[in-house]
Amino acid sequence: MTRSIVYSPRARQQLTDLYRWIAAASGFPDRAEGYVSAIVDYCDGLASFPFVGVARDDLRPGIRTIGFRRRVVIAFAVTEESVEILGVYYGGRDYETLLRTDTD
Repeated sequence: MTRSIVYSPRARQQLTDLYRWIAAASGFPDRAEGYVSAIVDYCDGLASFPFVGVARDDLRPGIRTIGFRRRVVIAFAVTEESVEILGVYYGGRDYETLLRTDTD
């Protein structure tokens, strides 16, 4: 069964912020677009294989995480119909604390 991919408002904002940061830091918006698009493509692949990554019930029940290119941690939850992308954490951010304290 293939599930739909749903991005939380927080995850959408994190992707937008990452795009802006890479574009500003590198001076190459195309590079930023390519990197963020690769993350989105990777997340879209979770529709077919939603139980990859690591179950992180220690952070919150039902949360899974998976790495992307050693710099990004993607947090998501799997339901019967969808995979909800809860957060996209770049560059060593303390995603564990953020996920533990996030109530959204």
